[in-house]
Amino acid sequence: MFYETRDNKHGLAHDPFKSCIVPRPIGWITTVSAEGVPNLAPFSFFNGVGDHPPQVMFAPVGLHRDGGAKDTLRNVELTGEFVANLVTWELREQMNQTSSSAARNVDEFKLAGLATAPSRLIKPPRVKASPIHLECTYLKTVELLADRADYPNTAVFGKVVGIHISDEVITDGRVDMAKFKPVARLGYHDYTVAERVFTLLPPN
Repeated sequence: MFYETRDNKHGLAHDPFKSCIVPRPIGWITTVSAEGVPNLAPFSFFNGVGDHPPQVMFAPVGLHRDGGAKDTLRNVELTGEFVANLVTWELREQMNQTSSSAARNVDEFKLAGLATAPSRLIKPPRVKASPIHLECTYLKTVELLADRADYPNTAVFGKVVGIHISDEVITDGRVDMAKFKPVARLGYHDYTVAERVFTLLPPN
């Protein structure tokens, strides 16, 4: 099959675009509002995008249910800091809970029954139960193309200034995926967990 995205006449029951770019890691982003309210939200448009220094991006789409930018985007731009917590199999249900469209004054840590841990270099707290956290400082926001004014697409970039890795997921000096079990987003409402690993060495 083939279809032009400008028409989106794919003839399928659901838009297949997000099912073609898989699996996508989930950045469980922690921010703090200017008033000091913690916020926690998952983003499957998330990845590492640079090295030396390490950098990451996540892409908020749409608007807050009460209008205006989503809390995560607003908080990052106001405070200049965020934490990217990585989601594991054991945390899948709590992650899903924090994807709900909550009111602006809601603390998603409390909503999902999650404990916090302090960051070392920035103000936003970490998800204590997550084995890996990336403390980040805000670099910039890029406004992307959007077909609808009520559904903006943006990409937020940050510099990773500190990395926490639990000793429990390290084996022989490497992050052990069998212990880490990171969850990734597929298309629709489907997810997967990284459990099977194979190695390919680059050609000489």
